[in-house]
Amino acid sequence: MAGHSKWAKVKHFKGAIDAKRGKIFSKLSKEITIATKLGGGDAAMNPRLRMVLLKCRGANMPNDNIDRAIKKGTGGGETASFEDLTYEIYGPQGVALLVEVSTDNRNRTASEIRSIVTKSGGSIATAGSVSRLFQRKGQIIIPRESANEDQVMELALEAGAEDFKAEPEGYEIITTPAQFEAVHKQIEAKGIKPAVAAVTELATLTVPLAGEQAASSVNKLIDALEDHEDVKEVYSNADFPD
Repeated sequence: MAGHSKWAKVKHFKGAIDAKRGKIFSKLSKEITIATKLGGGDAAMNPRLRMVLLKCRGANMPNDNIDRAIKKGTGGGETASFEDLTYEIYGPQGVALLVEVSTDNRNRTASEIRSIVTKSGGSIATAGSVSRLFQRKGQIIIPRESANEDQVMELALEAGAEDFKAEPEGYEIITTPAQFEAVHKQIEAKGIKPAVAAVTELATLTVPLAGEQAASSVNKLIDALEDHEDVKEVYSNADFPD
């Protein structure tokens, strides 16, 4: 994405946490429980759990909430069977979206997602038509006030990062998914705290949104999808204006 779009997304994420803290914590708890059921409660041995815990740190989720969700996942008993799905969507203004969900009822979730998309003037895309517009990458975003540019660049490249970008607001480090954890650990070992650190979907082709109305129509769809209880992540190739 263009630089201002990326940093606007960081600010939006932080604002969303403040506005929807309870709902975000509830979703993260669900993700922790599912990850723990599938791979156990030891984050060192469970990559999916490690990724969820990174999200929890970014959202400042209390440790008590995390511990309860892990205990729920390791508690045994009758449990629902969850599956991971990805929906490919075209939204307003021709924006492409990838929506990752974990659901225990594929048909219910599909119906509800389709309804949200249709009401927002979008459509469900054919398989592959949207996913080809994204690349799965590790992304680490560091505010400029948190670290020295030369130090961050040297750390990133020595740890095996694919790319390093310095922008007015800060630094972006791109890795392969396989190298993400190694690079992230190197950064944090030096006491540098990223604003965002995740394996994500980065758009290879963006759609510029001209004006408040266009941006608002896309944001409305993204917000509605993120509010759905089964949705884990929403990725878009929208390039929002400042």
